[in-house]
Amino acid sequence: MIKPFIECNETIAQIKVPLPFPLRWVNSYIVRSRSGWTLIDPGLRTPEAEELWERALEHFGLSLSGLDKIVLTHHHPDHYGLSGWFQERSGAPVHISRTGLEQTRALWGEGETMSAKLLGLFDAHGMDVATLERMAEHMTGFLPQVSPQPELTVIEPEKPFAIGDRLYRPILTPGHAAGHLCFLDEERAELFCGDHVLPQITPNVGYIPGFDENPLGSYLHSLREVSGLKVVRAYPGHREPFATFGDRAAEIVRHHEERLAAMEAVLNEPRSAYELCLSYFGERLSIHQLRFALSETIAHLFYLRNEGRINEFERDGVTLYQVD
Repeated sequence: MIKPFIECNETIAQIKVPLPFPLRWVNSYIVRSRSGWTLIDPGLRTPEAEELWERALEHFGLSLSGLDKIVLTHHHPDHYGLSGWFQERSGAPVHISRTGLEQTRALWGEGETMSAKLLGLFDAHGMDVATLERMAEHMTGFLPQVSPQPELTVIEPEKPFAIGDRLYRPILTPGHAAGHLCFLDEERAELFCGDHVLPQITPNVGYIPGFDENPLGSYLHSLREVSGLKVVRAYPGHREPFATFGDRAAEIVRHHEERLAAMEAVLNEPRSAYELCLSYFGERLSIHQLRFALSETIAHLFYLRNEGRINEFERDGVTLYQVD
């Protein structure tokens, strides 16, 4: 049985907020201070998550009036979703990177166009009509889980940022999400790493139109940059806090290098991203899983194309890839 509330140390507590898909939960963190408390990545908005948060606040003896700020490592719904719900009830500011703010507007703002762009991307990369129709329904289903939309305040990377009673260094770590931030307490060597580096599982690195045209390239670069940081304790968005941050970052780099080589090896004949996705991830994915699996496959193909390792061309309206 999952223990939902865990005291990490005298000021930091881990809250396992339930998710309605295979990850099962996302880690939120409470950071207590002399004047109140900070909330990091509150989770996806569902009735189960709201109920768990009511119990968590009672368990830790916290009031919404004492909530100083809400901090987001990135804009993905499982991290961002409850931020507006908390802000509406507490009045606390919600902080995110500038690129994260832009993506929330593109995905869920008034007159959003991202759903149509993603469907067009999937269509161009070989997804069949029936699956595209299911995908369109799936994309609109997220809106209640990220509502209401909060007012957002921008975090500037590398500018000291208070979390609790301590100053953290916000580090821009794109890849899993454009504008993703990690927060490092350099004196204590403690890091809130969001989904940039996870123990046991590898973060999804997917392509979405209009932001980072080579997200996997950005991810590998930022992984190599942070692997040398002094970190004795990392607090991730999924799974448990861990002590092997640098080694794990290097492991994830090797994982993607192996996947890129495997993908390149099967492109001796033209194949679409959708074909590759189904052959690599299998055909029994939920529509939610398929969205992220195809976005990740496209990101890997874009990386290989940009490195000159494969060619991209179009045939009968479908984008195909093949080695020289």
